[in-house]
Amino acid sequence: METSDGPTTPQRQNDFKREMLSLLPGLRAFAMSLCGRHDKADDLVQETIMKAWAKQTSYQPDTNMKAWLFTILRNEFYSQMRKRGREVSDADGILTEKLSTHPSQYGALDLQDFRKALDTLPDDQREAIILVGASGFAYEEAAEICGCATGTIKSRVSRARSRLQEILSVNGDGDFGPDAGTAAVVSKIFAA
Repeated sequence: METSDGPTTPQRQNDFKREMLSLLPGLRAFAMSLCGRHDKADDLVQETIMKAWAKQTSYQPDTNMKAWLFTILRNEFYSQMRKRGREVSDADGILTEKLSTHPSQYGALDLQDFRKALDTLPDDQREAIILVGASGFAYEEAAEICGCATGTIKSRVSRARSRLQEILSVNGDGDFGPDAGTAAVVSKIFAA
């Protein structure tokens, strides 16, 4: 091992270790003042000592080791705090439950059924519902594109929606997503 002053001798390593160990009580007290918990403070001190040992070649002998170690500890503490700010604690699984998704095959099957139902609509209704519902055009814009009155587009869209609901057996919001059997199984899993 080498330092900027040349090769590290076994004596220099022993001196480094001895001085570092003599500063442990002060490091632990400083860590406690930052963390407020003994277990977290001990972990922080351990991480500091490990980093200091790995970087001992960057330490300049005959400088203030206490300040060097306290700086490492402080920087490690703030790094952990920033990291913790990006992490989410979810010990009871409530957040995980909210993030769960239904299997994608249901969506693919629903889309396949929707495409088949859409293909059964008369051309004018299919065109109107695609312009208004899927493409996001206003009724007036869709009417201009189709060359008809706004009321005609509104009527075509209404008839298309009604027919799609009838073909797909959609009666309300509860008809979207997983079927009743799958929903019951999922709710039992999360209730347990």
